[in-house]
Amino acid sequence: MSLDRVNPAALSPATGFSHAVVATGSRVVFLAGQTALDGAGNVVGTTLTEQFRTALTNLLAALAAAGGTPAELARVTVYATDVADYRERARELGAIWREVAGRDYPAMAVIGAVRLWDSEALVELDGFAVLE
Repeated sequence: MSLDRVNPAALSPATGFSHAVVATGSRVVFLAGQTALDGAGNVVGTTLTEQFRTALTNLLAALAAAGGTPAELARVTVYATDVADYRERARELGAIWREVAGRDYPAMAVIGAVRLWDSEALVELDGFAVLE
């Protein structure tokens, strides 16, 4: 398996994401959207930062259960109910990403959402990974 991260010099600098990821491998894992739900199905945390950590941890737990690692993430989409708040907290969210998932950034997008499935949820992450 290999993931080659491509960040062309002609594009704005990729900070906390990759512009493109070229994947070769034999298994693709599609990851369902994960919010800050605990094992009992309750949203934990009241701030975007708290919920982001839990949602990312949940996404990586699903990936690990499928046999993958954070370095094998090819694409992650972040759905946020307040994109301005997400941008304002970008540095701390980036620090959480590096702590929990490392520095092998997937191709990413942040999408504004009026509401997520659980009304208390402020952020949701989904994606896919390519495994050997």
